[in-house]
Amino acid sequence: MERDLFNYSRRETSEVNIGAVPLGGPHPIRIQSMTNTSTQDTEACVEQAKRIVDAGGEYVRLTTQGIKEAENLMNINIGLRSQGYMVPLVADVHFNPKVADVAAQYAEKVRINPGNYVDPGRTFKQLEYTDEEYAQELQKIRDRFVPFLNICKENRTAIRIGVNHGSLSDRIMSRYGDTPEGMVESCMEFLRICVEEQFHDVVISIKASNTVVMVKTVRLLVTVMEKEGMAFPLHLGVTEAGDGEDGRIKSALGIGALLADGLGDTIRVSLSEEPEAEIPVARKLVDYITARHEHPYIPGIEATGFNYVSPSRRKTNAIRNIGGDHLPVVLADRMDGNTEVNPQFTPDYIYAGRELPAEREANVEYILDADVWEGETGTWPAFNHAQLPLIGMCQSELKFLFMPYMAQTDEVIACLKIHPEVVIISQSNHPNRVGEHRALIHQLMSEGLKNPVIFFQHYQEEVAEDLQIKAAADMGALIFDGLCDGIFLFNQGSLSHSVIDATAFGILQAGRIRTSKTEYISCPGCGRTLFNLQHTIARIKEATSHLKGLKIGIMGCIVNGPGEMADADYGYVGAGRGKVSLYKRKECIEKNIPEEEAVEKLIELIKRNNDYTEK
Repeated sequence: MERDLFNYSRRETSEVNIGAVPLGGPHPIRIQSMTNTSTQDTEACVEQAKRIVDAGGEYVRLTTQGIKEAENLMNINIGLRSQGYMVPLVADVHFNPKVADVAAQYAEKVRINPGNYVDPGRTFKQLEYTDEEYAQELQKIRDRFVPFLNICKENRTAIRIGVNHGSLSDRIMSRYGDTPEGMVESCMEFLRICVEEQFHDVVISIKASNTVVMVKTVRLLVTVMEKEGMAFPLHLGVTEAGDGEDGRIKSALGIGALLADGLGDTIRVSLSEEPEAEIPVARKLVDYITARHEHPYIPGIEATGFNYVSPSRRKTNAIRNIGGDHLPVVLADRMDGNTEVNPQFTPDYIYAGRELPAEREANVEYILDADVWEGETGTWPAFNHAQLPLIGMCQSELKFLFMPYMAQTDEVIACLKIHPEVVIISQSNHPNRVGEHRALIHQLMSEGLKNPVIFFQHYQEEVAEDLQIKAAADMGALIFDGLCDGIFLFNQGSLSHSVIDATAFGILQAGRIRTSKTEYISCPGCGRTLFNLQHTIARIKEATSHLKGLKIGIMGCIVNGPGEMADADYGYVGAGRGKVSLYKRKECIEKNIPEEEAVEKLIELIKRNNDYTEK
């Protein structure tokens, strides 16, 4: 499809039949989750699947480590159907293609991971392949994959080719490295076989815990598929997103950035919580994005030289601590009398409107409307687009200009060319505010203007989760496009400034452009999880949440463990029932620690490496 950065429409995809709930084509974006019970425990799986469906889930995925689990899908299916639940079941297979063969007889869809379907588990060793040896490995995949496709044809079973950043094979790594190109090629090897075999009931996912990698890779995948004439639907998700506020923001940022561009036919929000808790979050995200359908047209023009697949940060003037190479700033307001703030998340600037507060917050500068600004130290003037003549009369070294896209006239452009010290605060009340914000910046780029841009995002939310989801979804594409010099969340509701500020900083951290707290890469758990995940996450957070900038991976099992944790400083991975292994980066430091001792051992490991400070 021809890309339109400014106007929302869904990508056209082929239809995939999954039981009685098809996706892609004309169908709505489907929502799903995954059980975290043992797949051999029929009753527990049935009850959890029912809770997922009752919450609004349309597919239920179950881990199938072995033949026994795959065969028990029949009993789980029977248990659900006997109670009137017709939800399609998805088998999740890793490491053993024989399990996929069996699961295809009992599940409506089977997920396979190209990184470990035929290729062995990763050793993280640098291996070398000649072109001939590489071709032989591809033939091995074909020889094993085609019989599986034939089983799926016979049973009318769909498949998901699910690539994970954390489990790319050593073979792919040897040729492509740990890159989006490697992830895409890992997927395309299997897709090309599907096309050759005329097997069309295929869904694709490419996931990562790093939102930048995830968005960049999906954009690249769609580009490559289009070149090869493929239109397979997409399953979107951010792996190991975590729990609570962080999990919601990270998921909405990554998934929302792609949904905003019309990409995605089914989503799974991976939270380290009970599976049914994922469904309302996913539903809010999908509903918020798809409400843009048939919105008023935005006449934006893509700037020459903009690289959508692999964008770099827009070059801007450095004005004090804004733009240039500076980290994106956070603006906030304090005009409603609400005084609840969190000292961990202190904004860089506070917009005070027409009057400074009686008591100012420490380490913050204030912005006042230009017609009442008197040049007091630690304050800066803000203009609106109707006050352009005043900009030239003001001698401040930093000026803010509130401006919507449609007010960006020739007069405004001329003013900005004379005044590089102006920071633009982009406003939008459009149903597709992402499109208008993008259009404003692309016009600046086309005019050669380098004024920094801060995005003013206005909401009326009473629930923290709603603000987190909407604000993250609105900022995702703007951050990944490299357009963000700052964020200003303004909420007309009862939420405290503590919540609003934390959301702003959380969005910047989830987008990997400003770090303000510890980052946790934690999986949502499944039947493979070998310890009490939620309890463990809480204990680790209690001990480490003050270690700003540290990344800690908390993984239920080995499937993505070391791979996703290559991006983490330390890792805590299930190694056996009640046993845990500890990692520093990709290196396993200590194996098979009893679960009850593992958190303390993790803290000791962090201390030994001088990465721990007392609270």
